[in-house]
Amino acid sequence: QVQLVESGGGLVQAGGSLRLSCAASGRTFNNAAMGWFRQAPGKERDFVAIISASGTATDYKASVKGRFTISRDNAKNTVFLQMNSLMPEDTAIYYCAPANGRDPLPRFASWGQGTQVTVSS
Repeated sequence: QVQLVESGGGLVQAGGSLRLSCAASGRTFNNAAMGWFRQAPGKERDFVAIISASGTATDYKASVKGRFTISRDNAKNTVFLQMNSLMPEDTAIYYCAPANGRDPLPRFASWGQGTQVTVSS
């Protein structure tokens, strides 16, 4: 059974940085594009960033472009999200998932618990 475990969140002041990790176990996602998504209180889960299976192509939500960097280490079955210049509107629970375009794979249901990011002003 696949398991995704997100970590690295925390409380940070505006302008600060965090590095999130997403470790997969139970199966490999090395042949899949992987995405980061986030859900703020009272809002739908939203796309943040995606990286291709090889790691050579990336895409970002407009509001995080230039501040966030997605990367992956296929040898460790792990995806990362480096977040710099954090803003209060980045506050959310962050999740990772195999993705297609700006959406999680349609049949994917094994969401992890996510990691809470809170940015204070």
